[in-house]
Amino acid sequence: MNDPGTAGRTQLEFDDNLLVPLLYGERDQHLDRIERQLGVSLVPRGNRVAISGPASATELAQLALRRLYERLKGGLEVDPAAVDAAMRLAQAEIEDKNLSLWREDAGFRTRKRRIAPRSAAQAAYVKALRENDLVFGLGPAGTGKTYLAVAAAVDMLMTGQVERIILSRPAVEAGERLGFLPGDLRDKVDPYLRPLFDALNDMLPAEQLARRLGSGEIEIAPIAFMRGRTLSHAFVILDEGQNTTPVQMKMFLTRLGEGSRMAVTGDPTQVDLPGGTQFGLADALDALHGVAGVAVVRFTEQDVVRHPLVARIVGAYEARDRAARGSP
Repeated sequence: MNDPGTAGRTQLEFDDNLLVPLLYGERDQHLDRIERQLGVSLVPRGNRVAISGPASATELAQLALRRLYERLKGGLEVDPAAVDAAMRLAQAEIEDKNLSLWREDAGFRTRKRRIAPRSAAQAAYVKALRENDLVFGLGPAGTGKTYLAVAAAVDMLMTGQVERIILSRPAVEAGERLGFLPGDLRDKVDPYLRPLFDALNDMLPAEQLARRLGSGEIEIAPIAFMRGRTLSHAFVILDEGQNTTPVQMKMFLTRLGEGSRMAVTGDPTQVDLPGGTQFGLADALDALHGVAGVAVVRFTEQDVVRHPLVARIVGAYEARDRAARGSP
């Protein structure tokens, strides 16, 4: 990588004039976003962009623009979130030349869209979901842990690698209990499972999702409903795994049957169990350390792909907690 203190100047040329406006964004908003975040100057002239600034930032901007252009040529849209992702991935690619973050198989295909990783950790997570029978995705809110796991499940269902999808969550939330909510059991449980429905709605047409839910091809249920079952030829996801006890976690992990995959997601810093309760997620990670076929991918605030403020909020909380523990 170039010395960040030296000045860099380069020019990119794009061969498809129809894609150039999409690359630049309305009123060049995508170029403006790159300029602000990287501290470079981008001057468009037709299908050419002149890039100048610190050498390291110029290299990063150049690679990000190339990757965004490749994205457009592949039929994918470019929006502000994709621009931010391109800069994160370009930085990771520059730092590690062996990373393959832009391969066709670096994402998942669903009925509505192709879902690609937006950070190096997400790329590692995608790879782990493809290659391992059990994957733990750990990290703060907004890092795509659950969303990518659901995308993997839908991709494998659509391609016939599994016959069904089973999504589960512990019905535990801060300050609330099921008995305090109105309605029957289904009414009480649905709010806890809503994030899983939201992810599925983003990947499957409404009528297809309704049909698959009705047939049991896609099942969404609290973790208590898993007891005594063997889940074969399925992609099984446990969301909010930090809110399980060791007994619940062991019960769930041992449901894995023939031809199945499993993903467990959780944020170890957001445990909603009563004080003094043992945490099933930490217990499982300790017990399964080094077991073949088990992968663990950890996310940080740098991988947050929601509103930029979310990453700063997560970082602020983690900094305060480190200070309270006396950690550097």
